[in-house]
Amino acid sequence: MAKRKGKPKRGPAARPDQGVTARRLAGGDWVLVHPREARDRAEDLEEVNVMIEAGELDIAQDELRWLLSGCSEFMAAHVLSGLVAIEQDNDIPLARGHFGFAYQLGQKALKRARCTGPLPGGQPANLPFYEAARGLAYCLEKKDKPQLADEVLAGVRGLDPTDPTDIAAMLDELRSGGAPVVDLTFPGG
Repeated sequence: MAKRKGKPKRGPAARPDQGVTARRLAGGDWVLVHPREARDRAEDLEEVNVMIEAGELDIAQDELRWLLSGCSEFMAAHVLSGLVAIEQDNDIPLARGHFGFAYQLGQKALKRARCTGPLPGGQPANLPFYEAARGLAYCLEKKDKPQLADEVLAGVRGLDPTDPTDIAAMLDELRSGGAPVVDLTFPGG
């Protein structure tokens, strides 16, 4: 059979799923759009949550590996993999890798879409991005990299000033050793 010449066929059938993307909503807010493969595995992810709640971390970890083998851009699976790495072995480098990868997926999607915000944390599709940011900031703080953790926090606040996953409070608690943090900012000053 002779090779076809010319440009490759364009259109949805000609290209694989594009990974994580960002889309502007009618009101001006942005939302992350996850790959079809990730959306199709939502039920499997619910099962992983049940496994984690039951303390079956080894089984959950195996299931997460399987989920990620079918969709490497499955942000929520990376977030859970990071949580399992911390819970099971306190493996901060592995957790940082999963959280960091998911966070970068979101950042790259936002950059490609030229999104500067707002990216509301109240949108369920945006939550894995913010959970990844929280996990990444935690790992950076634990690895004695507070400046990088602060950069993650600043990036989150630039997209949603409400800090939907309370990264600032978590960092304050980690830095104070659990002691109460007092804010001495006075009204009007």
